[in-house]
Amino acid sequence: MGWAETFKRMDERRYYGVKVPEITASFWVAKILSTAMGEATSDFLVFHTNPYFAVAAGGLGFLLALALQFRARRYVPALYWLLVIMVSIFGTMIADVIHVVLGVPYIITTSSFLVCLLVILWGWHATERSLAIHTVATPRREAFYWATVIATFALGTAAGDLTASTFGMGYLNSALLFSSLFALSGIAYFAFGLNSIFAFWSAYILTRPMGASFADWLDKPVRTSGLGYGTPDVAASLAIAAALAVIYISLRHWRRGAALSPR
Repeated sequence: MGWAETFKRMDERRYYGVKVPEITASFWVAKILSTAMGEATSDFLVFHTNPYFAVAAGGLGFLLALALQFRARRYVPALYWLLVIMVSIFGTMIADVIHVVLGVPYIITTSSFLVCLLVILWGWHATERSLAIHTVATPRREAFYWATVIATFALGTAAGDLTASTFGMGYLNSALLFSSLFALSGIAYFAFGLNSIFAFWSAYILTRPMGASFADWLDKPVRTSGLGYGTPDVAASLAIAAALAVIYISLRHWRRGAALSPR
């Protein structure tokens, strides 16, 4: 069976409902925390352990989380957020390798990831006629969804490093810039009727450089515009905060399911 036929058949198998979470305040909190945690955890693994082992382990963790997410026939908060976290950790590692090891400038990586994201969104819309996440109820649509998520993480990582390092804004100013743009997306949606799909993906992209910039500001040395709390402590603190957010979302999801189930 060729790739085209396999991709076509992916849409024949439907899930038991939508495979992505409801967009609430807790979703954005968990997204920002998991993004910041991924940045700090990646830095800790790469700079405080064997970097080759860290990247290999990150890749295996990402593939395992991806397989578990696609294997599930319904939305499971723990599996969904595990994959988001692994995308954040492994995506940061890959972005760092492209810049540090291969020497590709941030302006090039940012532009390249933006093009990749636009191509994925174009392919998703051309195939499914919608970019709305509430239609993610088949494997093919979920594949487009996660490809988009991965591209947004890559773009956000490069964009955050671009403003902080290449443009010389520093970590805090970069974090405030992306926080302002994130808030602007929400204001434009609620106050001025900005298209909901455009508003969602704009905000989603911005959470990556926002969370990563805050994490870098907390853990990087003072001489590089950080607060100097250290990568291990920041990574551990963010991991606990992200875990608590996911537990809250999981309990809320379970209680809602229990309330709707027949007595």
